[in-house]
Amino acid sequence: VQLVEPGGGLVQPGGSLRLSCAASGFTFRSVAMSWYRQAPGKERERLATITSPGGIPNYEDSVKGRFTISRDNDKHTVTLQMNSLKPEDTAVYYCYAGLPFPAWGQGTQVTVSS
Repeated sequence: VQLVEPGGGLVQPGGSLRLSCAASGFTFRSVAMSWYRQAPGKERERLATITSPGGIPNYEDSVKGRFTISRDNDKHTVTLQMNSLKPEDTAVYYCYAGLPFPAWGQGTQVTVSS
């Protein structure tokens, strides 16, 4: 199982960023996918999950209305579109596959700062 998350970076408050996660090694269309983040000194928190194969999303209140999760079952990718970013969104962002065992991406740093 491999989850690869290119992207991330520095963005100004109010800006947008798109994160992608490329999955391999399992039947992607059969697995719910999620995005998490972990800020310094804080616990890792779930942001959004998208079901399989129907692609129904659900979000934590902290990102609802600003972030959008989507999946492409043909390309084996899950994407997190982040809009109206705030400094408190600064964190390492992780892709997660809902497999019977823990399956995490390596994480990508997102910094929201002017």
